[in-house]
Amino acid sequence: MTTFLWNLLLALAWTVSTGLFTVANLLVGLVLGYFILLFAQRALGPSAYFAKVPLVGRFALFYLGQLILANLRVAYDVLTPKHHMRPGVIAVPLEARTDAEITLLANLITLTPGSLSLDLSGDRRVLYVHAMYIDGGDVDAARRQIKEGLERRVLEVLR
Repeated sequence: MTTFLWNLLLALAWTVSTGLFTVANLLVGLVLGYFILLFAQRALGPSAYFAKVPLVGRFALFYLGQLILANLRVAYDVLTPKHHMRPGVIAVPLEARTDAEITLLANLITLTPGSLSLDLSGDRRVLYVHAMYIDGGDVDAARRQIKEGLERRVLEVLR
């Protein structure tokens, strides 16, 4: 966490020194600060920050891709005369245990068009999800898609 704060401080210093107070310039400062800290890692000591940043980037690209595909699927279903949806409720057993892990997973599922987190079991081990598209009625495939896709990547980033 302290490495992230150093990176943020370097990005702010970059923004102030250039005199351009824009989001793009702040992002440039974050990238420059990341590489400065990466090269200074011998002096500062090892940090998990340098392993997490690429994971967060890959996760963001993965989720953006999922978001685009889900939007296209829902838009196609809305624009065509025949409905292709096969809705259902799926019980997804969770490997996520902390409040942050469960909350992030549930919110990302809800933000994806065509899916909605409904409830969490009392023992916090099962998340109930309404899915608009259960292809061929294969509930196990839909469950696997959530577990092996979104949940696995959320846990990689947070753990």
